[in-house]
Amino acid sequence: MIEKSTIGFLKAIKTNNNKEWFDKNKDKYLAAKENIENNVALIAKEMAKFEKGMADINPKKCVFRIYRDVRFSKDKRPYKTNLGASLNPGGKRDMQGGYYLHIEPSKSFLAGGVYMAETQQVNAIRQEIDYNQKEFLKITGATDFKKYFKTLDAEDKLKATPKGYDKNHPLIDVLQNKHFIVMHYMKDDFLVHKDFAKKTAIIFKAMLPLNLFLRRALDL
Repeated sequence: MIEKSTIGFLKAIKTNNNKEWFDKNKDKYLAAKENIENNVALIAKEMAKFEKGMADINPKKCVFRIYRDVRFSKDKRPYKTNLGASLNPGGKRDMQGGYYLHIEPSKSFLAGGVYMAETQQVNAIRQEIDYNQKEFLKITGATDFKKYFKTLDAEDKLKATPKGYDKNHPLIDVLQNKHFIVMHYMKDDFLVHKDFAKKTAIIFKAMLPLNLFLRRALDL
């Protein structure tokens, strides 16, 4: 489970986002980071039952740094207010049909799919959806899928019709996406449940058919 002390640390850093406070409380950060790593290990163990390669991932290499890169940002806060981890056999930077854990008080979520793909990859995914519309609809209409996700996330979605497609295409709403991800938001009481890792793995498993479809599109 996610410890209450981890949630407490993240709440505190939101209102004390400065180096002086962080340095005085670095032990709390390290404990929170270790808590996330331990949960990643448990989640990966459960996921290994349905995802090849999960049994071999290093939890310590899955968790993202809390330090923000402020060089080109107007927001100069030095620290993130969340702890995130990418669970992928290809490493935490590989979101080509992978999984993401985001822990942030009142804003925690699980995500999966393909995020920030290159133009060529986006085109390949759109083509795969176009060529296999029935299969895609079967995946996104499955009971397990609908239980946790309504539809693909619409972040950065195009307003115009993608080049090469008709505006009346039956799946034009999907083809306008630039990211092909799903998200499931979690309440704080879900995080502290004793079966958090198992329940998280179940939700990630519901993403698997979509991830397999996307990986095939990218020939992975």
